[in-house]
Amino acid sequence: FYSLLAQSTALVNEPPFKTVLGYGLLRDETGREMHKSWGNAIEFDEAAERMGVDVMRWLYMSARPDDNILFGWHAADEARRRLLILWNVYAFFVTYARLAGWTPDRSAAVAVAGRSPMDRWILSRAAGLAAEAGDRLADVDALGATRAIETFVDDLSTWYVRLSRKRFSRNDDARDRDAAFATLHAALVAVARVAAPIMPFMTDEIFSNLVGEQDSTAPDSVHLTRWPTADLADLRDEALEAAMATARRAVELGRALRGSAGVKVRQPLARMWLALPGGELLERDALLALVRDEMNVKDVELIGDESELVARRVKPLLPRIGKRLGAAIPAVMAAARSGEVVFLPDGSVALAGVTLAPDEVEILATPLPGMAVAHDEGLVVVIDTELTDALRAEGDARELQRAIQDLRKDAELALDDRIELWLDGLPASVGPYLEGAAADVLADSIVAGPPPAGTATSAVVLDGSTVRVGLRRAGSR
Repeated sequence: FYSLLAQSTALVNEPPFKTVLGYGLLRDETGREMHKSWGNAIEFDEAAERMGVDVMRWLYMSARPDDNILFGWHAADEARRRLLILWNVYAFFVTYARLAGWTPDRSAAVAVAGRSPMDRWILSRAAGLAAEAGDRLADVDALGATRAIETFVDDLSTWYVRLSRKRFSRNDDARDRDAAFATLHAALVAVARVAAPIMPFMTDEIFSNLVGEQDSTAPDSVHLTRWPTADLADLRDEALEAAMATARRAVELGRALRGSAGVKVRQPLARMWLALPGGELLERDALLALVRDEMNVKDVELIGDESELVARRVKPLLPRIGKRLGAAIPAVMAAARSGEVVFLPDGSVALAGVTLAPDEVEILATPLPGMAVAHDEGLVVVIDTELTDALRAEGDARELQRAIQDLRKDAELALDDRIELWLDGLPASVGPYLEGAAADVLADSIVAGPPPAGTATSAVVLDGSTVRVGLRRAGSR
């Protein structure tokens, strides 16, 4: 800093910078000081070459300024892993946009107001990111900005893209497909503009390909664009963001219930019940359909509360009612044990003709057989864990589809390659679901029998028996 100050003063008689963001100390990954004699020192040129300068910048910017930076190859790998999430979403977009022949000049084909709640939600999140990261950087809070960017990228990858994958391929609705491409394009351009001050090179590569090479009137670099807050402001819909957060929390609770009940996510369930905070949900039908598909249940039903789906038992709190009730205590306790309880609208209960206030009893709720229940700040999720033979067969069909998709990857097939498929030992119960599975894995034909020589093969256990799966690219005899 002294040399910069001295040179700037001597040469132009001005300070070289307005603000300096400094950190504690630079240490190695174990917290030790770096010394060449200890063998733990890393030269800048070596780090820039091996890590990449964007990774180095992210490693610094995502550190707490008042802490020492633990610098090293493992820390760089972790930073690179986080940045690769964005790059993988970008690669996904480019791959499918090329397959579909989509170009940015079709972005206006579907107005934002006419797009799905999922599209409008991620665009609202992009607008919120621009505002939040802008405020953080203006306050010299690089850590806050990087956290906001990482949260958005995680939402983009694990929620928007993952739940919208089929809209980008095998989508017969051209209007919906165009809306999905336009939305993901806009979200990627927005995050590239927001993250550009922190990782200048990767964001410029993304922007140049998505915008610069498609529009001759666009700026040559992302670093020549203005901060995107004004461009995105009209897209903000905080009510929709809150509704989506409720839907996501319902899915999280539902998955936790599946895990505790030992039911795989790929195993369909008959139904799910939801009690919502406040009783309402913006874009209710669309978001409930999203929850239904993500939870892999046949039906989602809204309820006022879970009272009809659980067995409730009342435990009177003796320290609070002893003095007040005196001789009536034995009768009250007997009524509680026998279940002779009247639940009153205000939360109180009546036992043996005596009314107890809500703070004088503890309500113990036990799920009915075949039910699992979870609560979180007014949100109640109940799932039916009973499995019929038909549900088990459909779950086996989804396991088979997963095995075929994994085998496609192992065989290094292209995303749009058609295949010929062999299934040896397939249970009869899975047969009714083969047509749908064939469409999803791009199978032109399905043969019941052992795979011929020269095909890629694997095995999967369905309905207690092992099924051999074989496939090859269609027409590659």
